[in-house]
Amino acid sequence: MSSAAPAAAHWKPRHSPWLVTISVMLATSMEVLDTSIANVSLPHIAGNLSASTEEATWVLTSYLVANAIVLSASAWLSTFFGRKRYLTFSVALFIISSALCGMAQSLPQLIFARVLQGIGGGGLQPLAQAIMLECFPPEERGVAMAAYGMGIVVMPIIGPTLGGWITDNFSWRWIFYINLPIGALGLFMQQAFVEDPPWIVRNMKASIDYIGFGLMALGIGLLQIVLDKGQQSDWFGSAWICWATAASVLALAVFVFWELRDPHPILNLRLLKNRNFATATVLISILGAVLYGSTALLPIFMQALLGYTAYDSGLAMTPRGIGSFLSMITVGRIVKKVDNRLIMSLGFIGLGCSTYLLSLLNLDISPSHISWPLVMSGFCMGFIFVPLTTLAVSTLRQDQIQQATGLYALLRNLGASVGISVMIAMQSRSAQSHQAILSSHLTPYDPAFHQYTERVRGALHGLSPQMAQRAAFGAVYAALVRQATLLSFMDAFRWMALICLACFPLAWILRKGRAPSGHVMIE
Repeated sequence: MSSAAPAAAHWKPRHSPWLVTISVMLATSMEVLDTSIANVSLPHIAGNLSASTEEATWVLTSYLVANAIVLSASAWLSTFFGRKRYLTFSVALFIISSALCGMAQSLPQLIFARVLQGIGGGGLQPLAQAIMLECFPPEERGVAMAAYGMGIVVMPIIGPTLGGWITDNFSWRWIFYINLPIGALGLFMQQAFVEDPPWIVRNMKASIDYIGFGLMALGIGLLQIVLDKGQQSDWFGSAWICWATAASVLALAVFVFWELRDPHPILNLRLLKNRNFATATVLISILGAVLYGSTALLPIFMQALLGYTAYDSGLAMTPRGIGSFLSMITVGRIVKKVDNRLIMSLGFIGLGCSTYLLSLLNLDISPSHISWPLVMSGFCMGFIFVPLTTLAVSTLRQDQIQQATGLYALLRNLGASVGISVMIAMQSRSAQSHQAILSSHLTPYDPAFHQYTERVRGALHGLSPQMAQRAAFGAVYAALVRQATLLSFMDAFRWMALICLACFPLAWILRKGRAPSGHVMIE
């Protein structure tokens, strides 16, 4: 071990940080968009490739599994191969696999191409974040994270709208083909403006942790499959879910033990000893859970209960993206002037309040009743994301940022997966519970039930008394199911609101600080 040269401690890129930012965010925004753009196109993909909708969900799952595994190894891969080389390889593979996705003629071909796409896209988020944080001086990192947040927060929100529009007006294949020109431009700009800092170049011969990588791939891969398929398979009522969960927990436990002892780990878990970084990873996991959980539930609510089409439900989500865009501009201006912990606290309180407003929805609402809470939640997310990311690395050395961003992004994505799975499971089970409670009132001795059925029977002219009674009972039961489903969505949004409100005190655990100026280099 030896100290880095003084120049390394104050390294700056040769080109403008904003040119570097545009270069890396083109590819990163493209990758983030692909995490949600295919959601509304699944029925079309299933029909075109002669598969069931259930089978077509592997189009999403295969991408998430491959993405999560590579995401967690991105810091080590970029250190071993050189960050610019790894970035070039990732973008090139993402472009090629996107073309293969669009050309797929069967579901297995599409799943294979999506796995390749996940491998290519897995490293783009932490690479972009690390490159931007290192290019900007500490006092400018809040502005950099505002630009980064525009891609990371806004793109998953506009994905369903764009995917629905492309599918309805062209073909589902074009949701993949649009990556080609954007990726090619990003690849060209990266070759021109992106460069490796000195400490990345000097560590290109780091040893390979095969055991750690294998344990990580097994544990995270099984965990992702359990989260994606658990509700569909009745969670722990299924034997294979139990075995997969046990294998995942065992693999991850051994992985943690191995990584803490290995001198060159895939994931530097020792960074979690840093109070700022550990607290920030918890908060970003929660933010990911709320963001993706609500993004998954709202389209289901609008399509199942309000009769929206896939495109209309995606379009209704757009206001959140508008709020996020305005927020990033606002936060970029104030982040250097106001205590970041105060900004985050206001963001969590506002996000909790806006999510609670969604729990007040009913079956007779207008689109504006959905739009305004979404604008508010999108605006508040920017107030959380930018200062949280800035404070997460504020007390880390510059040469630790690459590994930190990989772990940070991994936990955000895992939080999103957990949020989607838990919220959908909670909504489904809550609907069953409410249905059972409401059904207890469907008796001839309940005055409201008796009056309603009599009113429906009176409106059904021309039917025999027996047929009219059956039709009345059917109408009552259909209304009951809709009401139970509505109540289940209200419950899920209330829980997310409470989680957000419980997070704002945690923001004050973070502390303002400066990273150590020296670097420790591994020869």
